[in-house]
Amino acid sequence: MSQWSSAKARVVLPALLRKGWTVVSQRGSHIKLNHPERGNYMFGFHENEEIGPKMLARVAKHTGLEPEDL
Repeated sequence: MSQWSSAKARVVLPALLRKGWTVVSQRGSHIKLNHPERGNYMFGFHENEEIGPKMLARVAKHTGLEPEDL
């Protein structure tokens, strides 16, 4: 069973920002983030959109996000 539960994008994005990610640019709902050690990541979710466990695990793999960060 996955250690991730679903979460709203409006909760995930601030968690990424707390982890050291910064917003580089935004075009609609697609936000380009940058981290000094991890490079760039495109976060493409509307703020009210529910992100499921599998997608959260995929985001975490690229960004270093942990379940306790949410």
